Amino acid sequence: MTDTIIRVAARGDGITADGRHAAFAAPGDVLAADGTLTHGPHHQVPPCRHFPTCGGCQLQHLDDDSYAAFVADRVSSALDGQGLAAPIRAPHVSPPNTRRRATLHAEAKGGRIRLGFSEEKSHAIVDIAECHILRPELFALVAPLRGLLQRLGFKRRCDIHLAMADQGPDVTITGFAPEGLDAAEAIIAFCERHKVARLSVDDGMGPETRWEPEPVTITLGGIAVPLPPGAFLQATEDGEAALVAAVREGVGKAGVVADLFTGLGTFALALPARVYAAEGARDALFSLKAAANGAGRQVFAEHRDLYRRPLTKPELDRFDAIVLDPPRAGARDQAEALAQADVSAIAYVSCNPASFARDAKMLADHGWRIDWVQPVGQFRWSTHVELAARFVR
Repeated sequence: MTDTIIRVAARGDGITADGRHAAFAAPGDVLAADGTLTHGPHHQVPPCRHFPTCGGCQLQHLDDDSYAAFVADRVSSALDGQGLAAPIRAPHVSPPNTRRRATLHAEAKGGRIRLGFSEEKSHAIVDIAECHILRPELFALVAPLRGLLQRLGFKRRCDIHLAMADQGPDVTITGFAPEGLDAAEAIIAFCERHKVARLSVDDGMGPETRWEPEPVTITLGGIAVPLPPGAFLQATEDGEAALVAAVREGVGKAGVVADLFTGLGTFALALPARVYAAEGARDALFSLKAAANGAGRQVFAEHRDLYRRPLTKPELDRFDAIVLDPPRAGARDQAEALAQADVSAIAYVSCNPASFARDAKMLADHGWRIDWVQPVGQFRWSTHVELAARFVR
């Protein structure tokens, strides 16, 4: 007896109509009774030699059509779990080699440095020799970083955060902070040779910049925003553009907008309206304030922990529309207040379809409906899916 794989579940397994699971299966694959898999038309040869050991990707065996279908299905399945339905647009999927931020792990073992992503469900490090998701400018630093760590006498484990800033690669090393003149000279030589925009180290007491010949920025909404070391950025530029376009459409012609969990101002600086921006991370907030003030933008930024102190209904009622972009946990308490708010529209950006669906259910119970959902697959070949949605009454 054989069964055909009909969809890919949230964690990446293929599923048959009768509920059988198969790892690394694509829609159209045929699963035999003994568990063997015959590949179908949507099963492609993974492009990377490290797949599936490397935890950076889980779905390189899916072709473009089936991966896009997976991105959309993650959203519809999460909504269905809450008894909700909505018009779901065609997914936006970022191309390969466009990731502009990533965290790699490093370990000194057996006299050599291993540097790469962790194995799936493991702390073991895959020493990457190629990568099909990172931007080439960032992957080009992997081998030189191994050499730098070796020269600095690195003996344990650390994390290396990479991001592409306006001026070039931004490198933050956490868990290792070498001292001394030799270390300083090695870092300077490395940065000069590889055109690094900034290199910072953090031994647990906060980032300390060791190299930054000119202030590092990231352009958001056409404005250069100071970029704190290790700050959050949308994973790809084209994914960010898709989310920004959805948010702009979502708030429409609203004249006064609240942007909650604003971060560096990805959405606040892209809106033509007057914007109140709330953020709990001080570094990000100060960067947004400096950028908005310097550009003469009508953005009022407030330091506010929205988990401890969400905006109340009277506060929300002052705005024409709301933008909400919470972390993976969602925004249960803020959504509860939003559900009762007298605003024209809510543009909700989420990096977790499950917590989004939970919050959407709360809004729906108070008379809101989902006008549309735009799925976004910024994390190419990953099970991580993002989205933007518009809520109206």
